[in-house]
Amino acid sequence: MQKPVNNNFKESLLRTVESLRKSIRSGEMDDSTSGLVPGLVQANIVILPKIWAHDFLLFCQKNPIACPLIDVFDAGQFLLNSLGKDIDVRTDIPEYCVFVGGVKTEVKKDISDLWQDDFVVFALGCSFSFEYALQQAGLSIANLESNSNVSMYETNVPTKSVGVFQGNVVVSMRPFTPAQAIKAIQITSQFPLAHGAPIHIGKPEMIGINSLSNPSFGDSVEINEDHIPVFWGCGVTPQVVISNAKIPMFITHAPGKMLITDKLYSELR
Repeated sequence: MQKPVNNNFKESLLRTVESLRKSIRSGEMDDSTSGLVPGLVQANIVILPKIWAHDFLLFCQKNPIACPLIDVFDAGQFLLNSLGKDIDVRTDIPEYCVFVGGVKTEVKKDISDLWQDDFVVFALGCSFSFEYALQQAGLSIANLESNSNVSMYETNVPTKSVGVFQGNVVVSMRPFTPAQAIKAIQITSQFPLAHGAPIHIGKPEMIGINSLSNPSFGDSVEINEDHIPVFWGCGVTPQVVISNAKIPMFITHAPGKMLITDKLYSELR
């Protein structure tokens, strides 16, 4: 049974995230959001023209581990009221990646000048949302301990293609001892909208990862001898998949720099 929400706890979180979003909106904060406001849901963001939105929606539905869909918004809608008070997707993410013809052309802190009336916003679940649950269970998260971004890798695991959208899964990695890994599986399997249980444990070469010290995105972390790598689906997958499609333009969050919502992580169960 889900524990009742402590209203004082939630109110404290909402005050914190309101202040944080103001600093993001002003451009003062542009770092990774991993570990920030633990207890609240963080979301990967994909923004693309309406003409491509239906196929991408189907892609998310066919690939729920890599692309767990929290919400999708009407064309032109940039205020994401279902996710939180006064959230403006054009300004409230630390950094955005802008892609033209499948190539990342710039990184921006504000995309208001690029906004189009036909843009459709997709909010996808993020593994940062279950980090609090892991910590509550006494598990140490390596990248948070080293104050760095999570390690993310492109794999050879194919997604289920839809229309022009095809490519391989991107994963995030956190090292644990075997006993801790079992506990992490038990915990994260309760959060399907935050990628759920790991897709692979140990032996990174089996999923096409040749070097853990050279992540495709994010930062590398030290892995102790008694630890094994544990891999979860990752919301950077859409960046790879949509880039492969070479559509004229799309925008995403920068890897590791998410939209922090007003929703409690427990609401993702």
